[in-house]
Amino acid sequence: MLVDDHPLLLKGLKQLLEFEDDIEVVAEESNGPAAIEKAIEIDPDLIVLDLNMQGMDGIQTLKGMRNGSVTSRIVMLTVSDADEDVVEAISSGADGYLLKDMDPEKLLENLRRSLNGKTVFSEAVTEILATAIRKPAQRQQADLNNLTNREYEILSLIAKGMSNKVIARELDISDGTVKVHVKHLLKKLDLRSRVEAAVWMVNQQGNK
Repeated sequence: MLVDDHPLLLKGLKQLLEFEDDIEVVAEESNGPAAIEKAIEIDPDLIVLDLNMQGMDGIQTLKGMRNGSVTSRIVMLTVSDADEDVVEAISSGADGYLLKDMDPEKLLENLRRSLNGKTVFSEAVTEILATAIRKPAQRQQADLNNLTNREYEILSLIAKGMSNKVIARELDISDGTVKVHVKHLLKKLDLRSRVEAAVWMVNQQGNK
């Protein structure tokens, strides 16, 4: 499902996707309220959502979808690489954040990765997130030591971009058990979302 208030971009994106045999555009909306209603109705596999829309913006639309129990993968596609936009989108439940100046082939590759349960970012966005949630090294180490072995194991798999379902299969436990562990480890690390946890963990591994 595509959501953007620029008709030209919406049309161009739809045409790009229609050339792909394995991707089908099932809906397109140009404003937040209509997008929320349609998302709740059809709960598509993936929603590509613009950030800067007239009236209800992308963040409000994203929150409305998540509050309406929409389980779709939701990827922001925007021109904004402002730190606060990136962090707020991820904290509000986005599964990825891509910039509109991305090469079309790269965009398709990232949308496919998202459909496969991966978290997707433009390179500049990864650096913004890492900077935004970086903690002092001493605090980081103390936090990691607070995790149980299972929580650390799940955090490592989240950092590889795995969804709860994939992690559950990997560890031979239920989705519900994974969710409980994720909730606990986020609280211990003082992070707001699994995506923040993934970037934080990748940042940790890079500091070693």
